[in-house]
Formats: sequence, structure tokens, C-alpha cells
Amino acid sequence: MRDFARSESAAVQAQLDRLAQLSVPDGRLGLDTIRALLDRLGNPHRQLPPVFHVAGTNGKGSTCAFLRAMLEAQGYSVHMTTSPHLVRYNERIRVAGELISDERLAVLLAEVLDAGEDLNPSFFETTIAAAFTEFARVPADACIVEVGLGGRFDATNVLEPEVLAACGIAALGIDHERFLLAPEVGVPSEPIERIAFEKAGIAKMGVPLAVIAGSNPPEAEAMIGSVAAKVGAKLTMATSFGNGAIDASAKDYPHPGIRGPHQERNAALAHAMLRSQNRISVDETAIRKGIEAASWPARMQLLRKGPLTDLAGKRQVWLDGGHNPNAGEAVAKALTGQLHLVLGMLDNKDPRALIEPLGDRLSSVTVVPVPGHEAHPVEAFGTRVTSAADVKEALRGLAADGLPVLIAGSLYLAGDVLRLNNEVPD
Repeated sequence: MRDFARSESAAVQAQLDRLAQLSVPDGRLGLDTIRALLDRLGNPHRQLPPVFHVAGTNGKGSTCAFLRAMLEAQGYSVHMTTSPHLVRYNERIRVAGELISDERLAVLLAEVLDAGEDLNPSFFETTIAAAFTEFARVPADACIVEVGLGGRFDATNVLEPEVLAACGIAALGIDHERFLLAPEVGVPSEPIERIAFEKAGIAKMGVPLAVIAGSNPPEAEAMIGSVAAKVGAKLTMATSFGNGAIDASAKDYPHPGIRGPHQERNAALAHAMLRSQNRISVDETAIRKGIEAASWPARMQLLRKGPLTDLAGKRQVWLDGGHNPNAGEAVAKALTGQLHLVLGMLDNKDPRALIEPLGDRLSSVTVVPVPGHEAHPVEAFGTRVTSAADVKEALRGLAADGLPVLIAGSLYLAGDVLRLNNEVPD
């Protein structure tokens, strides 16, 4: 897969331009390239502090945010790598609690790109190699790693049992079908079972693997259990928090700092991952503080007053990067009442993913382009839908009814919205 990144730093942009030229040859699967690249860099993935490895279709980024908040509430220094970035590439590499600086990033990317010049690594493989290289050099107490795509063949899956504290799998859904459902001999053919099989590929012998019971279809849970048993992972089927709690004790936790009822499940997964391992100690006080303090941009984010939201008058403006049916259902549960939807979706996503769950609660739907990407045209979203040249025009055109507006459909669109509203993630 290819990605896009821009920087105001000329030194960083020079390396991002090199990154943009990378691509993965069609049909290439496996971890050979990332392993070869890491070997040239001194195998930094074997020199990390205790690692928490998170896979899933929806909620893995939020789970990482809860893990970080809980660990930092305990006073620990934490490395974290997540994807994609929203505004700045630096968001992908958080070193000991801080986004990597432009100065350090330029040098690091040059080093990794030079080391792998003849290997033809992908954008993501290069990014993970850079993150692990920096994490191995800078002291920290823990490391959080979000899977990029799938799990079994994801570049992050070079992580070995010796550095892993725990693995976790967030909610599953059908997404990235071209890659995760590609025909292959000897793997499950039913879609949700295949997705579960791919995500469970991060399981390792002797390493705890946490899943929230009931958050996935029974056949997916069975597949995860089967893979865990086969490799010898220590499977924990944990309970959710709040209204979705399976037992009464789980209802006592505070409301998550990240909005939406589905975030109780992600907070519970982070909690289960910490509780299932013995590499690093986190007490209940830190768990509770972390649940309340966690934040994650473009996940049911209520935007602040700014240059963009001012165009919408005094109404609330919400932002979410969700783009598949499961994310659409979660958004529908998080918001109540009538609302306006400003929607931009890549053309390889399901155009019904958000419109159908919100149903007759939509007072209007305005389709906008996703800057720099191929997006669905307005015709893909059915009737009673209008279009606008951009988000600014869409907000200006809303009826003066005071109803809230949700901007959604793409993390790339979300990044542009945050930039326009001067809410760059830090």
C-alpha cells in the first residue's frame, strides 16, 4: 500500500518524498523484507521495552490510546507507534511520550531509507523500521504497537515473544477486503472467520492474548481461540465496561475520555491486556485515571471553536474517521437525535457504511471530496444527497436549524478538517 505525507520541514519533506515513491509489488506477502531491513539496522525490534501489540478492525487505535493513558498515569515513559497519521507524519512515532521531532525524524528516515534502498520496502515497512530503531535507542518503560493491516503478514508482526508483554484484538469487521480476503490455500474462506484468522496471526507462544467476550461473532471468537491454542498463546476472554458489562464489577469503572459507548469495550481491552501480563505493574488507580484521561483524535471528537467550526454557526461539530459498517453502527449509537452529515469516503469503501446506520435521523447529507485521494462521487450515495466542493462549502450550506453536524467517512478527510480548524494532534 502507498500513503501520503507532507511536512513544513524541508529536511523531513525530502525523506517523505522518498517514502512516497515506495510501493509493494503485487502479490508480495510475508515478513521477509521487513526482517531483512531490521537486520541491517541491528534488529531493534529485539531491543524494545515490554511491548503491547494491538490488532483489530475498529478500535485498535483507541485501545492503544487507553493503554498509553493508563501506563502514563502510573508514571511510566511510553513509546507508541500508530497509523495512519492525520495531519503530520510525526504522529506515527511517539518517543517516550512525545511526538518525534522534525530534526530527529529527518535523520532517522534517511538512515532507514538508505539501509533498505535495494530491498524495495513499503511505506509502512519503512515507517515501522524507523519507529523500532528509535524506540530501541531511547529509554522507556513500555512500548505500544498498533497493527497496520491485518496481523499475520503485517510489518509489526516481526515482534517476538521475548519483547511482548501482551497482545490484544479489538472489534472485527469486514474491511480492506482486497488484502485480507485475497484467495489463499489453507486459510478460512468465510469472510469474518478469515478476518479473525488474519488478526489472530499476532498471537505468540506464551504471550497473553486478550479479547473482549461478545464483541465479535461467535465464529470469529472460535477462530481466535483456535489460533491461540495452536500457537500456545494465553487467551483471556475479558468483560466489557459500563452498560455492556458482562458482570456487575465491570460497571464500576468511570466513563471513558474518548466518546461513544463502544469505547467502554476498548478501555476494557486495554485493561485486560495490562491485567493479563506480568512484565510491568499498573494499579487500579492508574487504570481509572487512564480511562478518564485518554484521548484519540477523529474518534467521535467534538471539535473546538476554530476557523472551520465558525462556519457552522453555534451548532456542535463532531468528527469521526469511521468508514466501514461496524464504525457506522458505533457512530449511530454515540450520537442521538437528528443531525447533518458531511461525508467523504474513499472509492474502495462501502458508501452505505454510515448512511444506513444513521437512517432517518439524517436531516441532510452533503458529499465532499477527500483531498488528495480518489473518493466516491455524490451518485454513489443514493438520492436526497447533495454535494459541495469542500468541507467549508458544506458547512456554510447547512440549514440554520442548529442541529449538530457530523463530518465523517475517512481519516484522510478528518486530518484535513483538523488542519483547517487548527487542531493539529500533538
